Amino acid sequence: MKDIHEVLRRKQARYAQLGKQIEMLQQAAEKLREVAPLLAEIEDDDAAVLADVDDQPVPTARAASASSGAPAAPAKPARGVAPRWP
Repeated sequence: MKDIHEVLRRKQARYAQLGKQIEMLQQAAEKLREVAPLLAEIEDDDAAVLADVDDQPVPTARAASASSGAPAAPAKPARGVAPRWP
């Protein structure tokens, strides 16, 4: 049979550990809320740069494949796109 005091001590230790983890997650969420608008500004700047790139003429190899009737492969973005924070 288990000692009730030992079981209680373990449960309290686990409860304290979970409390610390919750506190750390709340602090991390607070920091992310502070950084999210800055990341959105960077994405807006990237979108403006990409719009400028889209306005440039199509390279000749791509133009040739487009005129030959072959379906063009979709272009990959230069880098990964991060999800936006709500």
